[in-house]
This record gives sequence, C-alpha cells and structure tokens, in this order.
Amino acid sequence: MRADPERLRFEIGARDGAARSGRLHTSWGVVRTPAFIPLATRGSVRSLTAAEVAGLGYEMVLGNTFHLMLSPGGERIAALGGLHRFMGWERAIITDSGGFQVFSLAHGTVADEVKGRRGQRPGKGSVLEIGEEGVRFRSYVDGSEQFMGPEESMAVQAQLGSDIALAFD
Repeated sequence: MRADPERLRFEIGARDGAARSGRLHTSWGVVRTPAFIPLATRGSVRSLTAAEVAGLGYEMVLGNTFHLMLSPGGERIAALGGLHRFMGWERAIITDSGGFQVFSLAHGTVADEVKGRRGQRPGKGSVLEIGEEGVRFRSYVDGSEQFMGPEESMAVQAQLGSDIALAFD
C-alpha cells in the first residue's frame, strides 16, 4: 500500500485552552495526538522489532531521509516496496527532510564542540559546498559525492513511501 495524500486528514478531539488532542488519519491507520514517535533512523527502532514497537502501542515511527538515502538508498527501498515493507511496519511513517543531518556535517554537533572536534571532519562525511539550491557533501558511508536540496529530499521521501514528508529545512 502506498501513502495516499487524499486519505491524510486531522480531526480535533478535545481542547483545553491552547492544548488539544486529536486523530491523524493516514493510509496506514490512525495516530492519536499528542504522540511520542520513536526514531527508526535507518529503518528500524534500535533493539526492537517492528512487532515489538507496535506491541508497545506506537502508531507511527520517524525515519531519517538523509541516512536512508545514503544506505540502503531511496531507489533500493522503493524497489523493495517502500519503507513500510522494508521495515515490516504496518502503521504510519513520518520522515524528516535530512536537512539537519546534512548541515550537521558542516557545523558538527554539540558533542563535537564539547570534545573539541568541531570543523575537523576531513574525508568521508564532509560538506563540500552549501548553496542556495542545497548542499553538496561526501557520504559518510562510502565517501561518494552527494547532493541534497529540497527537491532531492522530497524525491527520496516519495521513494520511501512516507505518509508525512517534512520539507527540507
């Protein structure tokens, strides 16, 4: 089953001041909100099977477009039937744009700064150029040159079959 934007809708269930609860309807079922959504960064929630994640009551997971683009790749996941099938997950999936991760290659993380590693990333996983159209960088997986901009991010998220695709930030 592919994500169907026509089936995506949100309804508010209750309000209390500025707070509200609701239900997000997707092609893969309903997600009650507010919701805690576990990370399935590379297509799995660490140390848990998809059945175990579902058994814990989670209705949605979050996949990382940047990491999935680099390995195993959007085209490969699409050929395998999309991220739902790849993961064995029969509920909703939201994917981030990958923007934070690709820019973290250039600027590092808080941990890098604390440990004095900021800006010391030669070779694999380094940014080559940041421009108006996006970011050209070297893959941390194999050192290949890659490019990610808004269009590329959305194209990969479409290959993944994401129910909710976030815009490149």
